[in-house]
Amino acid sequence: MPTQAIGWGTDAPDQPLKPIRFERRDLRPNDVAIRITHAGICHSDLHTCRNDWRGSKYPVVPGHEIVGTVTAVGDEVTRHQVGDTVAVGCMVDSCMECDQCLEGWEVFCRKGSVQTYNSADYHDGTITKGGYTDHIVVRDHFVLKVPDGMDVTRVAPLLCAGITTYSPLRQYDVGTGTKVAVVGLGGLGHMGVKLAAAMGAHVTMITTTPSKGEDARELGAHDVIISTDKAQMKAARTRFDFILNTIPVSHPIDPYLQLLGRSGRMVIVGALMEMPPFTGGNLIMWNRAVGGSAIGGIPETQEMLDFCAAKDIYPEVETIRMDEVNDAYERLLRNDVRYRFVIDMSTLEQPAE
Repeated sequence: MPTQAIGWGTDAPDQPLKPIRFERRDLRPNDVAIRITHAGICHSDLHTCRNDWRGSKYPVVPGHEIVGTVTAVGDEVTRHQVGDTVAVGCMVDSCMECDQCLEGWEVFCRKGSVQTYNSADYHDGTITKGGYTDHIVVRDHFVLKVPDGMDVTRVAPLLCAGITTYSPLRQYDVGTGTKVAVVGLGGLGHMGVKLAAAMGAHVTMITTTPSKGEDARELGAHDVIISTDKAQMKAARTRFDFILNTIPVSHPIDPYLQLLGRSGRMVIVGALMEMPPFTGGNLIMWNRAVGGSAIGGIPETQEMLDFCAAKDIYPEVETIRMDEVNDAYERLLRNDVRYRFVIDMSTLEQPAE
């Protein structure tokens, strides 16, 4: 029988999040039930709750950065068992038959992957609800193993911010000797700095805010460039092999393209509403290219978790209570967080202090 779930969600784009109850499905043979202990907050959560990208299906219960403990498994599940510490990211299902799924790129499923929230389930058509809840039921293939010894209070943002930055670094073979620039020091940018440095690259943070320079160096950046300083930007032309651009709003990219050397690549990972303008000549010269990157597939996400465990890499987080989520959303809009929020889900049913 379906089980009652308790969480926080919203009924309309102009309404705050509030306590909400709904039903989770009973376990299918290949499902895993998870008691959620921590849930990260992503900008995508805010955008979906407020219907900024259109298409939100209310009530919306967000959350796609999930860590918890397995409480039950379906009859066909062999990869996970009760008591395991596990994680769930942005997807909970896909067709598992197309070329993309078979190659470990479920995010590009030809049928369309089922997102962790605000997405129609393949089997019963119900709209998925995410991690701001006490428990979740997920197809076993999409449940990731949290390596032993990891600090579970800081793992959750790796399931979005971590893999979003790890994937392009990995796909473009960033490593020892690579000169990397990370544009923007926020939730994504700070992970880009940490991961690129751990891969052995020489990392430069590019920011508009001089005060972030010291922070960037503490995170692992070797150098800092202030993008509003024309002399610094001119001196850095053709310096970099790879640029990870994490700015989340449309912006001119020509100044950054000019920083790429021969066959340099800039990858945009911010969820831009409009493609930023650029000059074709800045691509033709020096054989440069610009592209985008989403999250990785399930195998790469597990690889990322294992890498972070081995290198002791975590996002910088601020832990909050469940009833502080609306204030956290307002702070996100003001960029008032260093650098990700994580909800302690043990506070879900506790009264406000």
